[in-house]
Amino acid sequence: MKFLCCNEAIKHLTPQERRDEAYFMSLLRIAETTCGLYYSYVRDLTLNLQRASKLAAGRVHKPLWKQADPRFVWNKNLLEELIEAKLDEFIIPLIQGSFQSAQFTLKDRPVRITLFSRRCNRRLGTRMWRRGANLEGATANFVETEQLVEYEGLTSSFIQVRGSIPLLWEQIVDLSYKPRLSIIEHEETPKVVQRHFHDLSQRYGEAIVIDLTDKRGDEGDLSNAFAAEMGRIPGVRYIHFDFHHVCRGGNFDNLQALYNQIEEAIHKQGYFLMNTKGEILLEQSGVVRSNCIDCLDRTNVTQSFLARKSLDSQLQRMGALLSSESISLSDNINDIFKKLWVEHGDELSLEYAGSYALKGDLVRYGRQTLPGLIKDGMSALSRYYLNNFHDGVRQDALDLISGYYTVSQGSSSPFHNGGFESSSYLPVASAIIVGGITATTFTLSQVGRNAQHLISSIICAGLTVGVVALVKANGKQFCSRPRLCGLI
Repeated sequence: MKFLCCNEAIKHLTPQERRDEAYFMSLLRIAETTCGLYYSYVRDLTLNLQRASKLAAGRVHKPLWKQADPRFVWNKNLLEELIEAKLDEFIIPLIQGSFQSAQFTLKDRPVRITLFSRRCNRRLGTRMWRRGANLEGATANFVETEQLVEYEGLTSSFIQVRGSIPLLWEQIVDLSYKPRLSIIEHEETPKVVQRHFHDLSQRYGEAIVIDLTDKRGDEGDLSNAFAAEMGRIPGVRYIHFDFHHVCRGGNFDNLQALYNQIEEAIHKQGYFLMNTKGEILLEQSGVVRSNCIDCLDRTNVTQSFLARKSLDSQLQRMGALLSSESISLSDNINDIFKKLWVEHGDELSLEYAGSYALKGDLVRYGRQTLPGLIKDGMSALSRYYLNNFHDGVRQDALDLISGYYTVSQGSSSPFHNGGFESSSYLPVASAIIVGGITATTFTLSQVGRNAQHLISSIICAGLTVGVVALVKANGKQFCSRPRLCGLI
């Protein structure tokens, strides 16, 4: 992806406008590095198989952008002028998400399984700067995941969705490893939850909500608030499952306890199935909506567990497996399936958090391994750095290209506030802290030779502690923050 400057008017900008233009262009350069974008010249990727199969005959012959579900068109804002100019041949909808596909053999016949995820554009953003829902009920990191299975002319589709807890809440970075969660008190909160689940039921049918958050601490407070609001939503089943508590020790198989609670409802919802003639044999009548805090690691492990159960049912219905058989009986097929879901989780995590997913071992092996712990540690450090020192700018880039922020000529600069960028002082503060620790250590080692070194050690230690306290007290000011738009 490349953004090209075609505006001759920039030659006549004021100095402040030139600075603004340079920053906006830097945001577009960040947008150019966006990962997980997919497109097709012949098929509408925004629609799952069940919805696509029900398109009116005339609609199939319309341009792709007219068929598309606008929720999943990542470049929707960028296409508007092309649409106004009726340049249909040049309009290619992009989706952001994940695509993995693999093939294996059952009964000497090929089976193809494809994972296809679509990220919603209604609350597009980064991990820490887009949490919860907006006032319209659209949630951060809302993703529709479709598991497609093809065997002997039959094609089956199983849909799951994930999305941030649909309340108004935030988690502002402040240099701590796990910033405090804060629920925003707002009179519209009940309506926000209602709007979200009304939209969900209109699109997918009956919903089962699985909340995987902890029951203690800040997560517990948020989970309790979510449960209280869900008690007011009729026709939606809410289940809390403390993933960290039940699956402690990395025991993935303990998710069976969750599945036992919803097995009957999932079988009732079913999956979509059609034959080579395009005749619909079965339809999926509902959806499971999973969430944790980020809707990444715990959510991906849980969705992969439910997807494996569905895959067994799909293959049994297609005649590839007997009713008593499962893909878990074949190490080769089971490994292929797990690899798909691990890669799927990594891709979605890179798009939202900027790092690979955690807990990949639970999907791949059903338990935590030492190499997996090391990889999770590196990913966690990467998330910490990106969330604190980079994601504010990345959020601005997303707000700009999605049209959430609109540049208007003649308006005041969004960057000219007369203050200073506290983040620019972080390297200086870091250098003082490191230098102070080094000097303190060195002077302490010399105390036995010269008593004056003790005074020097105390001064260096005091300076270091003071700078550390200053940075900690003003942690939010030292982090990368969005400058174009608010949080809701």
